Amino acid sequence: MFNAGDIVEIISCEDDPRAVGKTGRVLDEVPPGPLTDYRWTVDRISIWIAPVLVHSHEIRKAT
Repeated sequence: MFNAGDIVEIISCEDDPRAVGKTGRVLDEVPPGPLTDYRWTVDRISIWIAPVLVHSHEIRKAT
């Protein structure tokens, strides 16, 4: 489970493959639902990469 503000590493990304291997911040205040196809919104990845939508199995908390 992730919370808003968590720093996560993107391990795969259907939405934008350029985001793989980068870190970002979870934006969602609540667990994702059907509107986003149960994907989390991750922002602050890079100046060149817009926020992406990722499934839980595509990210992990950064250490």
